[in-house]
Amino acid sequence: MFTRYKRRWQVSRAKPGDGSLLQPYRLWQLFSRSLFSIELLDQAGRHHVYEVDVRHLADSTTKKSPASLYRDGVQVLRGNVPVAFPVPGGVIEVATSLYGVRRMHYVAYDRREQVLKSHPRSQEGLRARFDRRFPRVSAVIGAVGLVVLLVGLTTALATAVEQITRIEVVAQHLGTFVSPVQLPGWAKFVLSAAGALAAFDRALRLKSTWMAD
Repeated sequence: MFTRYKRRWQVSRAKPGDGSLLQPYRLWQLFSRSLFSIELLDQAGRHHVYEVDVRHLADSTTKKSPASLYRDGVQVLRGNVPVAFPVPGGVIEVATSLYGVRRMHYVAYDRREQVLKSHPRSQEGLRARFDRRFPRVSAVIGAVGLVVLLVGLTTALATAVEQITRIEVVAQHLGTFVSPVQLPGWAKFVLSAAGALAAFDRALRLKSTWMAD
């Protein structure tokens, strides 16, 4: 039930497009734009290419919308993320995080899900190409990144608990907790930087988790 209401809210965020044409993807837009596509059949059996253009630096105050849906190169819908664009047979769910695209899935009415194809020149497309060419290296990078996120999460939780138990009222009832992990300043910086890179890599592979967000 929660999922149904959430989807209705996301669909309500989709507004009519302005009919503009989809702009070509340029190399200098590597870190400011993501582009995904999927081919779908309409009720008459005709093929249409649907593309979602994500502008990472856009928001409700900019001319460009954070997310726009194009059908055969013409803008038909746009909206602020998270948003769900109605398309033949289902919706395209779009969500972003601090590190990039978090969700870009076609969700059919029968609950089947399919990740949209990334533009080959986009950062997600380049990461997908690297994964195809060097699958073992890519797997190692993913595994190391997950470990880094877990270590960072554990350290952050331990530090948070220690700070909370230093509050006098809490200490009187529960005692004081001392984190077993005491990192020097440089180690904290390195762990934070590594965690950001790991979260960015997972975003490029559309495998963001609540830890990364």
